[in-house]
Amino acid sequence: MQKLIENQAEPMTKERIKADLVQLGVKKGMILCVHSSLSSIGWVNGGAVAVIQALMETLTEEGTLIMPAQTLELSDPADWIDPPVPYSWWKSIKETMPAFDPAYTTPAAMGKVAETFWKYPGVARSNHPHFSFTAWGKRKHEILKHHALSFGLGEQSPLGRMYELHAQVLLLGASFESMTAFHLAEYRIPQQDLMTRGAPILENGWRVWKEYQDIITREELFEQIGRDFLQSGGIHQHNQIGLASSYLLPMRESVDYAEKWLDLYDQS
Repeated sequence: MQKLIENQAEPMTKERIKADLVQLGVKKGMILCVHSSLSSIGWVNGGAVAVIQALMETLTEEGTLIMPAQTLELSDPADWIDPPVPYSWWKSIKETMPAFDPAYTTPAAMGKVAETFWKYPGVARSNHPHFSFTAWGKRKHEILKHHALSFGLGEQSPLGRMYELHAQVLLLGASFESMTAFHLAEYRIPQQDLMTRGAPILENGWRVWKEYQDIITREELFEQIGRDFLQSGGIHQHNQIGLASSYLLPMRESVDYAEKWLDLYDQS
């Protein structure tokens, strides 16, 4: 925290962040999916709440603000590696792990802004035990409804609806590795490796352990995809929000590029 203070002449305020968002191209009425790093912005007066308010006030209630709210820790302990748990624990963990509930299951490893946003008044959440999204604004229910369990980041997910609605993606101090939209491209290419996931969910009010099909994702390629998209002349805006290097990209064009990139990568 002290280093953040030493690196700036004045505190970052909600109004400063709003001005920077407008300068980058964020507009009233926009459908915007945000990935953020709070510390990259600098010392913000009000922290994550100030960033969320700046985004909401810029978009207004005519717009829609979306963030990921993933909970991958609700999974089969056989797949855990950081840290692994003893084999003798697996059965007990699967039988006693609390079921996912969008009302109270806390997102993990999403960053301070996203982990504050999901509890904010007026924010709704999709019903998926691993890949839920949260949203606020005019089209939140349209984007979040009927989130399919299998292939949870594919066409029948909020990503698919954001693509259809020509959403924008804001990387607010975050890297392309965190750009969830690229997963949609992974579901569209011919070459896919499948896996079985499992999670505790609620069915008709009862906790059950549910297994479902998904693809093996390759987030390790996302940074290169993003950099190549920029170098290819892909549509984007780049500027600072506070001290954070930030990008605003059209989801449809960036996903289409990622689909072609991945297809070529698999053929090489």
